Amino acid sequence: MANDEPSLDLLWSALTGYQHTAALKAAVELDVFTHIGSGTDTVEALAKACKAAPRGVRALLNFLVMDGLLARSGERYTLTATSATFLDRRTPSFIGSAVSFIASAGIMDGFTRLTDAVRGGGTAIPHDGTLAPENPVWVEFARSMAPLATMSGMLLAQALDVASAPPGKVLDIAAGHGMFGISLAQQNPGLDVTALDWRNVLGVAEENARAAGVTDRFHLLPGSAFEVPFGEGYSLVLLPNILHHFDPPTCEQLLRKCRAALAPGGRVVIVEFVPDDDRSGPPDAVRFALAMLATTPAGDAYTYAELDAMLRNAGFAATTHHDLPPSPARVVIAAR
Repeated sequence: MANDEPSLDLLWSALTGYQHTAALKAAVELDVFTHIGSGTDTVEALAKACKAAPRGVRALLNFLVMDGLLARSGERYTLTATSATFLDRRTPSFIGSAVSFIASAGIMDGFTRLTDAVRGGGTAIPHDGTLAPENPVWVEFARSMAPLATMSGMLLAQALDVASAPPGKVLDIAAGHGMFGISLAQQNPGLDVTALDWRNVLGVAEENARAAGVTDRFHLLPGSAFEVPFGEGYSLVLLPNILHHFDPPTCEQLLRKCRAALAPGGRVVIVEFVPDDDRSGPPDAVRFALAMLATTPAGDAYTYAELDAMLRNAGFAATTHHDLPPSPARVVIAAR
């Protein structure tokens, strides 16, 4: 039940939300959190380390204090638990680079045209929005989202129990950074991964595979998932964060192609923001539908019931779904 009391704070927070994103993006780009974590903790010292104006640094730091991403004692600033865990580049849990994609020009353009998108029922960005072939926004995605995807990839590997799986082939569709397939390959030396995406994006995946030490079992398949032949005999076909870009008939077309590529008993694995069937939560999954409206012609955040129907229409008989805590993503699995 909604709160009946009017809240100017709530309204003001919504009106100025873009400023909070911009402040975080600037702080990540200037490495503010990493410098503070290293002991550089005053305005003057940070201005020198960041190669920035003291006036600008002071305003940015105090804004971040108000947002709970920094703490202040007198003239000295320290990291909070959140920024120390996720925004200091020295930590293995750093995911601050995600803001470079989330607040990139290609994504923000869709939201500046949101009124037109709501009126038209699809993105107002010309030329199919983010789905234009070889769109450079996906190179930014691959580079920026890899740290966050690494965590999700490890969670997926655990959920699938790939460490104890027999040798097999994995197809990672719309691989982007490649971290879902790479994480599986790291957990099981018997898995051979093929990453499919646009050629310009696969360069990033190849770099990540090299850094992870799995290049001998990591192969590139450039092109459109709807056009290039997949091959066959895969034990797993991964669909991480791709179906939300398309309408259900298009998703079913891709799922039928995935089913044909699976070995008997093989599984298709969908990773998505999946709202509850009544779309009352979880909040991030419900909100994600608006991002798809802003940036794609017909994409959506699909419920489990909707994904289950697509899979059955594509020839799969039974499906299951699982949470991936602490990630907001959910996994839907169907076997051939």
